[in-house]
Amino acid sequence: MLVIFLRRGPPVARERAPCRRHAPRLGRSLALPRSLAPYVRRRASTQRKPPELTARPHRRSKCLMSWISWLETRVGFLGVPRLMQMIAVLNGLVYLLHLFRPSYVLALLLIPERILHGEVWRLVSYIFVPEILLRGGNPALQALFLFIYLWFLVWMGDALEHAWGAFRVTLYYFLGMVGVTIASFFFGGGGLFAFLLNLSLFFAFATLYPDVQIYVLFLLPLKVKWLALVSLAPLILELLWGSLSTKAAILVSFLNYFVFFGPSAYSKLRAETETGTRRRKFERKAVPGEETLHRCTVCRRTEKDSPELEFRVSRNGEEYCLDHLPK
Repeated sequence: MLVIFLRRGPPVARERAPCRRHAPRLGRSLALPRSLAPYVRRRASTQRKPPELTARPHRRSKCLMSWISWLETRVGFLGVPRLMQMIAVLNGLVYLLHLFRPSYVLALLLIPERILHGEVWRLVSYIFVPEILLRGGNPALQALFLFIYLWFLVWMGDALEHAWGAFRVTLYYFLGMVGVTIASFFFGGGGLFAFLLNLSLFFAFATLYPDVQIYVLFLLPLKVKWLALVSLAPLILELLWGSLSTKAAILVSFLNYFVFFGPSAYSKLRAETETGTRRRKFERKAVPGEETLHRCTVCRRTEKDSPELEFRVSRNGEEYCLDHLPK
């Protein structure tokens, strides 16, 4: 924006334009058109104020995802827009490949032994294999459930990207892949625990949008939070009565969910605990119901005896009602 300044004295030929630091001291600016006035006011309001000398000491930010924000400012370009749409399309292509070449799909599964023999593409390719193919069943029903599954995956991806942005969705999915890979290498069952990756994605969606209502099988209306609890029930049973390796595999597979939502849950629990502690202290220090605030020294009446009574404190420090107030 071009701002012209007028010098208060007589004009000097070929005078150099003052720098920004000293420009306000040399003169005043010309009146700008009305169309530029809002812009000037907006620019003036966004200027940073100089720090005060009595400012509070710097405190660490309490932002729950501050480290993710820090990472996003530096490597945010690594975020993949519409990641879930791409994964859904590749899942559909793998399903078509399974119809013509079923043996090729086996080369995409997460099998640690084959990865150690050099088939490193399995570290990524397993996310493109639909879980429905691993269960088998009627091909017609497979196609129907695959369509519903991919449609729901795209819908969740759009919602999460709208709430977080492309980078955080990419980071969340990548951390999920890391957790599933670690669980597969140390606890086995790569094909068994691969479905936990998309399940953690669904739990993130249910955490951000718990009251969204969907129709299960296009018939039964159900909120996402209840569907998430139903999906969580088998995992809780495995955590309670499963083997030690199964428990560890489930916990490690949900690494992304714990990283993203663990700090917020801990902060919320801590805030509720502190609020409850302060409430209990306040209730202990509060005035009991049988005590009163005012009592006349002469007649011993209180505000509970008559709400219309008025009390005054005399010079001797005693409290009296208006009927017995010393003259």
